[in-house]
Amino acid sequence: MRQRDDMTFPYEEYMSRLTALRERMSKRLLDAVIISDPENLMYLTDYQTTGYSFFQALVVPLEGEPFMVTRKMEESNVYARTWVEKTRPYPDTGDAIQMLVEALREFGLNNKCIGYERNSYYFPAYHQDSIHTTFLEGELRDCFGIVEEGRICKSKAELEVMHKAAKATEAGMKAGFEACVAGTTENEIGAAISDAMFRAGGEPPAVMPYVASGPRSMIGHATWEGRTVQPGEHVFLEIGGCYRRYHTALMRTVVLGEMSASMLQAQERMQHALDEVKRLLRPGVTVSDADNLIRNIITDNNVGARLITRSGYSIGIAFPPSWDEGYIISLKQGDFRVLEEGMTFHIIPWMWGVDGDKTVGLSDTIYVTERGCKSFFSMEEEFLVKPGEGGADNRKDNVESIEEARKKEAKDAESN
Repeated sequence: MRQRDDMTFPYEEYMSRLTALRERMSKRLLDAVIISDPENLMYLTDYQTTGYSFFQALVVPLEGEPFMVTRKMEESNVYARTWVEKTRPYPDTGDAIQMLVEALREFGLNNKCIGYERNSYYFPAYHQDSIHTTFLEGELRDCFGIVEEGRICKSKAELEVMHKAAKATEAGMKAGFEACVAGTTENEIGAAISDAMFRAGGEPPAVMPYVASGPRSMIGHATWEGRTVQPGEHVFLEIGGCYRRYHTALMRTVVLGEMSASMLQAQERMQHALDEVKRLLRPGVTVSDADNLIRNIITDNNVGARLITRSGYSIGIAFPPSWDEGYIISLKQGDFRVLEEGMTFHIIPWMWGVDGDKTVGLSDTIYVTERGCKSFFSMEEEFLVKPGEGGADNRKDNVESIEEARKKEAKDAESN
């Protein structure tokens, strides 16, 4: 193993992660593990490439030096980025799994108990069938999640990297706010966001920003498709800034024209949910407790909106196709795992179906501290309203309807 000082984190942090992984391996009676998820490879070694559609794996024995099996072209990433010294590359005309099995035999692991990530996107069924029919002397066991157990709580160094990602996220969102005007296209808004993120030090994110205007906001995970934003519409924005593959994310909503009573109530519900859940989150609180709090607040509305997904998810290292770590842990009902210091979440009390035809969002990315939680961001948690971008002059009607809504909410609060 090569000690070096040009990786994302100090060499000692990677060695600590490796030691912790081996402790978990020992508890599971595993002699070695085959790690193939790009996020886990990055976490353990600092290895990254966009060529992860080709099979790649880090083999970590319980004793002895780890080695990597990669496509020949990607071997350069091992030497340029990581502490790993031993590689066994395969050519484009070669068989990746044959190379893996031969390497296991070479390093005396052919008759051992080997863990592998059965649920990895990049260890497909075809390759799993192949290793099961060629690795015959030893035993294969599913160890999916063994690395993620270490990733779920971020170190101080990881939180510092996520703060850098947050700067890119905020810069992109502010640029998106400015770009949202009637007559512009969603593409132009997306371009402004991307330009600002990258100029602020951001790197290519796992998912490009979501930009959906007017009725297109009701399409799940919709982003720019050239539509021209119309006067009086709203624009839904969700941005995930990235630095060294670590992400932070934000949802915001831009209202072009006056804020309707429905949109005002939607904003208030999401603000209330964010305020309350951030008061609740601390070590010892369960995942289900957090989700129930957010879900109950969002459900208590009279504008026809719903929270149709989980209310948050772990976020950190990510490669396409997603920026979240929700497969490690998500805020959802019935999950009684407890929060721990260092966990990081994108909290998403968004509302689908306001007035039946609008999706809006306010969100935050937070990290759990010793006795509470903190946000990575400094932006106001509110809609951006651009009154001059409305259609017909209905300012008086909107003001009256908003005032009526406020009076009703005050009356309801008194009665409760």
